[in-house]
Amino acid sequence: MQFAFIVDPLDALKPVKDSSIAMMREAARRGHGIWTVQREALSLSGNELSARALRIELVPGDKPWYSPAGVETRALCDFDAVLMRQDPPFDFEYITATWMLERAVAGGARVFNHPRAVRDHSEKVSICEFPELITPTLVTRDVAAINAFIDLHRDSILKPLDGMGGSRIFRVRADDPNRNVIIETLTGDGRDTLMAQRFIPDIAQGDKRILLIDGEPVPFCLARIPKAGETRGNLAVGGRGVAQPLSDSDWRIARALGPVLAARGLLLVGLDVIGDRLTEINVTSPTCFVEITEQTGFDVAAMFIDALERAATR
Repeated sequence: MQFAFIVDPLDALKPVKDSSIAMMREAARRGHGIWTVQREALSLSGNELSARALRIELVPGDKPWYSPAGVETRALCDFDAVLMRQDPPFDFEYITATWMLERAVAGGARVFNHPRAVRDHSEKVSICEFPELITPTLVTRDVAAINAFIDLHRDSILKPLDGMGGSRIFRVRADDPNRNVIIETLTGDGRDTLMAQRFIPDIAQGDKRILLIDGEPVPFCLARIPKAGETRGNLAVGGRGVAQPLSDSDWRIARALGPVLAARGLLLVGLDVIGDRLTEINVTSPTCFVEITEQTGFDVAAMFIDALERAATR
């Protein structure tokens, strides 16, 4: 099979932690052809989406981790599967890419995750579809409503809807002297919508990343444990990743969401769970393959490529 990965610039990817590289290495080990595409190289004419694609050979080690093997302009429907693996920000250019990829799907391309599903699932707002699984949550730009939420719950998390990696996440207590300026900053003085969630003390045991592959849970998650003095567990802000078996509540959440999300064309999903509460549903470029595999021996990339091979022939 021939697989195309739409990714960030290759030299910016880090083999020691990048799930896209783990996927590529496993696919190449099985003899599949690996191509990479930069989002700006996409061109749509009618229903045919084409791109300048770089074929690569995977090599051992980290620097370099690949060897260029030629560039071609190819229609995306010529590949057995196309994987949209570019990190956010989920800005207008990202949305435009989903429109273009959706036309490619109409023209016969097999794109994972499905571009419409990616566009329709806000990684933060989508949790509100499952109120029985989440902590009390408010999505608004109404400053009075935000203040009322903080007063009610006394200890809250405020975050923008377009952030990633723990950026611009604030813990705000009812008596916080910076409360008003935090709300003003995050809402742009009432112009931007944010999410408020009741603080979950279980963050001290980690913000768990649970992976769903074609609706099936990976049996281990990565608990991202905050460093001292920090309330965010994200690895990007210094959290420590500890792989561990799924708990009973983790299995309950994963089994409830897995079939629903898979039916929508989401082959790979990263659920964020704190304690027994769902906090985010990540669909753009979920990660943590490498850390889970290294710490547990469970080959996440192999499970994923198994699912990709099946999906590419359905």
